[in-house]
Amino acid sequence: MNRIERTQELVGILEREHALSDEALSDLLDILEETGAERTVQIRDAIPAAVCTPEEAVLYAAARKVREQYYGKDVYLRGLIEFTNYCRNDCRYCGIRRSNTKAERYRLSDEQILRCCGQGYALGFRTFVLQGGEDMYYTDERICGIVRAIRERYPDCAITLSIGEKSRESYLAYREAGADRYLLRQETSNPEHYRYLHPAQLSIENRKRCLSDLKEIGYQVGCGIMVGSPGQTREHIIEDLRYMQDFGPHMIGIGPFIPHKDTPFADEKAGSLYDTLHLLAIIRLMLPGVLLPATTALGTIHPAGRELGLLAGANVIMPNISPGDVRGKYLLYDGKICTDDEAAACGRCIDLRIRKAGYITAMSRGDCAGFDTAHK
Repeated sequence: MNRIERTQELVGILEREHALSDEALSDLLDILEETGAERTVQIRDAIPAAVCTPEEAVLYAAARKVREQYYGKDVYLRGLIEFTNYCRNDCRYCGIRRSNTKAERYRLSDEQILRCCGQGYALGFRTFVLQGGEDMYYTDERICGIVRAIRERYPDCAITLSIGEKSRESYLAYREAGADRYLLRQETSNPEHYRYLHPAQLSIENRKRCLSDLKEIGYQVGCGIMVGSPGQTREHIIEDLRYMQDFGPHMIGIGPFIPHKDTPFADEKAGSLYDTLHLLAIIRLMLPGVLLPATTALGTIHPAGRELGLLAGANVIMPNISPGDVRGKYLLYDGKICTDDEAAACGRCIDLRIRKAGYITAMSRGDCAGFDTAHK
């Protein structure tokens, strides 16, 4: 059996059964890596950079077929509001880590956050994502107040929080205030690798506890990993896939590791665009109904990265609607794109990219397929 036949076999099993053995997953990843220098198949004429190997073409076509079975041609937008870059943690990969004294810190006021929502709503966004470091200035009372205010003004919108590890009681309070979704990437599922990336006071066990609490409380929950992070192995990747499949998240955010100059990992190699695309497609086949973003990090490492993500099975993009004067301060990694764009210009650019990829910008909440929103 040659490589293309083996790829067709493995992808066919994934498409039918949504699972492969560890050995088969490793075989598939080996094949995709081995053929990495032979990208001659054009996926989409409107995007010259959308070229792949015959083996990748098999994988991506299956991923697109499955995502369209669940979501059609729709791509959902999330209006991202990066409301604080203060953080109590000192993660070794992150540009807003506590010990980075070169970071220019900021916090948005409640009214600034609400103005971002108003501008986003006028542009058609029906999901707002409040993302920030673990900033203790924003107490549970403050977060709940912000969530209630957004919910009151925009009752037809989904509210997503991405503010790190909290107690179960805190998560309950945010949910009762009106939050619908919560994003908390585990970054890696392996305890030793987790310890290498994070300070001693953080643990994968607590991160997984948080994710379990969030799901039990009734959030649409997002997890995810960095692809190509320092110290990551093939075994770690497979362990990540196993954890995510067992956990059953509603969203999975994956993107390539990109170093930041003011962190301990400043000189580490960035993660691969193609490794990330392979995993996007595999995750789509393993968890066919999941919401899967084409991340800003993909667009940072390649000018057409987000379009390529859509062509590999992604169905979400998160344009930045933060105030223009703070976008360049929320730098988790170097070279982040869209830090100078105004929200309206960013939205128009994203819509054009989505259409070039052959999809449609959906101005809706964009809930996970099959999720019961009756009690949203």
